[in-house]
Amino acid sequence: MQAVEIRKNRFIGAGHPAYIIAEIGINHNGSLDLAKQLISEAAKAGCDAVKFQKRTPELCVPKDQWEKQRDTPWGRMSYIDYKRRTEFGQAEYTAIDDYCRALGIDWFASCWDEPSVDFMEQFQPVLYKMASASLTDKPLLDRVRATGRPLMLSTGMSTLDEINQAVKWVGLDKLMIAHSTSSYPCPPAELNLRMVPVLQGMFPGTPIGYSGHETGLATTVAAVTLGASFVERHFTLDRAMWGSDHAASVEPGGMAKLVRDIRDVEEGLGDGIKRVYDSELEPRARLRRELTPNQE
Repeated sequence: MQAVEIRKNRFIGAGHPAYIIAEIGINHNGSLDLAKQLISEAAKAGCDAVKFQKRTPELCVPKDQWEKQRDTPWGRMSYIDYKRRTEFGQAEYTAIDDYCRALGIDWFASCWDEPSVDFMEQFQPVLYKMASASLTDKPLLDRVRATGRPLMLSTGMSTLDEINQAVKWVGLDKLMIAHSTSSYPCPPAELNLRMVPVLQGMFPGTPIGYSGHETGLATTVAAVTLGASFVERHFTLDRAMWGSDHAASVEPGGMAKLVRDIRDVEEGLGDGIKRVYDSELEPRARLRRELTPNQE
């Protein structure tokens, strides 16, 4: 497997620590203060990056949904106004960029339309992530590829043929692929973690990762054991908060445990070369029965 360099001295791929992403997405609920709290907690937990979502509501919301009414924390409003209310712009992302730099944590975004890619370019993100819903969006894939930055493809709600077609379209250069199931929250029976090694077999030179939407932590750790080079989990301060993604998110305490367990698993996997460690010499001398030549 070839590793992808996302910034100086940080690679994603075999032989490198799993890249752990806290997906803030839209869990900031339109609040910059809440976004900063989430970034701070992700950094404290030991995450490598936080990820946001960037949309142009007028392009991403179907017009027949615009005037549908929705109850929100800001009162009852049309769906298009709600999406505008929760979308960050220049001021917010400039503050996010400054804050992440100060804390030493990477940040990037899933862009859902071409103008959003153009907007994000000013911040020189370490990579772009394509949401599962965008896997077949060739104009959007073209715009992201034109930036020359590493690309992470998520494969939820997609067939193997669609995955193959997307990879053929974007090419393998600086490409990473995330196994995912687009169900929120996702039941364990639908996680299908064995797809991680399957995708490794299909694309042996490409780092394969996992984007999870389950409620527990163990299965994400298991994905790393199966070979995931990066993992992504939705992140929130409180799973009971208002919003569509909070229930399938990890809280700060859980994220810290997830990072700890992934690092322990990485260390514990070793190199597969059998050896007798110095720590075993004394127990071996004390516990192993001496055999006479006739018994050997």
